[in-house]
Amino acid sequence: MKKYNFLAVILLGITLIGCGDTKKGENSLFTIDESAFPAHFTQKEALTIGILNPNSKEIDSVAYFINDKKVGSKKGTEEFRFELIDQKLGYQYLKATVYFGGDSSDATKRIEVVSDIEPKLLNYKIVNTFAHDTTAFTEGLEFHDGRLFESTGQKGDSYFREVDYKTGKVIKQVDLPKEYFGEGITFFGGKIYQLTWQEKTGYIYDANTFKLEKTFKYDKDIEGWGMTHDDKYIYHSDGTEKIWKMDPATQKLIDYINVYSGTSKIKAINELELIDGKFYANVWQKDAIAVVNPESGAVEKILNLSGLRKSLKAKNAEVLNGIAYNPATKTIFVTGKYWDKIFEITVSE
Repeated sequence: MKKYNFLAVILLGITLIGCGDTKKGENSLFTIDESAFPAHFTQKEALTIGILNPNSKEIDSVAYFINDKKVGSKKGTEEFRFELIDQKLGYQYLKATVYFGGDSSDATKRIEVVSDIEPKLLNYKIVNTFAHDTTAFTEGLEFHDGRLFESTGQKGDSYFREVDYKTGKVIKQVDLPKEYFGEGITFFGGKIYQLTWQEKTGYIYDANTFKLEKTFKYDKDIEGWGMTHDDKYIYHSDGTEKIWKMDPATQKLIDYINVYSGTSKIKAINELELIDGKFYANVWQKDAIAVVNPESGAVEKILNLSGLRKSLKAKNAEVLNGIAYNPATKTIFVTGKYWDKIFEITVSE
């Protein structure tokens, strides 16, 4: 087994995404010539699009679109070449609007752009071990101003709280209404943002007083999972391969990336942490963390933490979930749902 496949197994188990076009969407007048298309494209490749004209229509020009954005045009039946370097990973929808005899007709096609990066395996070293509340169904973990905060799930037992991780003492806690299933948290602009799972509702609190200031509804039909932020935006996962970019001022979801390891989508992205410009992402039901390029969505490294289970004593310990970077010590704190320990670790290639 190749090294790459071994790493993919850590994240996936492994589920490969099929290639080709399951959405034909072609019409009877013109089609996009796919005869020279590979099974998958990468961002380093160029896409050459030709038009098949079985009815020998007199074509005036063709306008080309990717994901409904016009990318060029050609006279007659001349092929169109487009570099994929700036395209997202994932499915891309091609459209060619063919103009002929004062009329027009669309030909469509779907392609998949995948990662050409072979992830590197990271090593880790345990620096410290601290007690963790075995009743906490951990969804989010984050350091803010040197203090550790945790959020949990389960209806009737969802909250976020500040914890003295050295002693396990709860300093302050805010409970969600019993009908809500809590998810990730993050701090931004003096506020605490918190997601809920399937209720499509987010919460915004004052970061100093923990007072609830606002609730908001997701503007996309998605679930809420993990959360993190940079200097401008908040990012959150939805249980698929997507990581969404959110405008903190409006709570609108304005963009997303698809997470891929090679040709495989990494679904069920959960808790998120942004460390040195890269997303560290828990993968639900895997004791592993994917290190993701935030621009492309490509998995660049994999941190296999399955060995941590050997020192757990909690019989009901579930999946690894919870990543918090402490910039003061440059260490990462990780834990899991119902785990009895929090591990402080360093990582290296």
